[in-house]
Amino acid sequence: MSDFVPLTGELLALDLVNTRPSGADLLATPADLRAWLNLQADRFPQARQFAAVELTGADLAAVQQVRERTARVLEHARHRTRPPVGDLEALNRAQRAAPAINELAWNGDVVTAVRSRTGPPGARLAAWLAEAAAELIADSAVVNVRQCEADDCVMLFLPAHPRRRWCSAARCGNRVRVARHYQRNKPT
Repeated sequence: MSDFVPLTGELLALDLVNTRPSGADLLATPADLRAWLNLQADRFPQARQFAAVELTGADLAAVQQVRERTARVLEHARHRTRPPVGDLEALNRAQRAAPAINELAWNGDVVTAVRSRTGPPGARLAAWLAEAAAELIADSAVVNVRQCEADDCVMLFLPAHPRRRWCSAARCGNRVRVARHYQRNKPT
């Protein structure tokens, strides 16, 4: 992974799309994908399923394809325009490639149900991510997704507060405020 640390804490689909900030690719290698999954482990319980699995280039390619398709569909959905049919179909195919089931088990006291997917690791991971994308894209809140207002940032976020302007107050917000302060106070 580059020196640029991915933002996490948005909806999973947004975190995935945000792994391509301003021309960089934070998921360029299987090791990058593993590092990103580790960052998501507390929020994305299925990420733990891949802790002991060696991720391959094919697994990475499946995730990258979901990311690119999600980004394109999301851009259309947030502007209420028709997304490319091929992108919608690709996200649906990714979900179907690793069907989800609720596995029932007895834990000694009660029956539990744990959602799981079948198939190879890359297909399972791509399916989980495509499902997260589908949930966001089909949600009416998708029109509230914003792009960071910093001039050099392309990160997306779903604001909890209507006045939020930056992907991260500590990252872009601080940079913008420092630049404004400098412009107001620079020697003439």
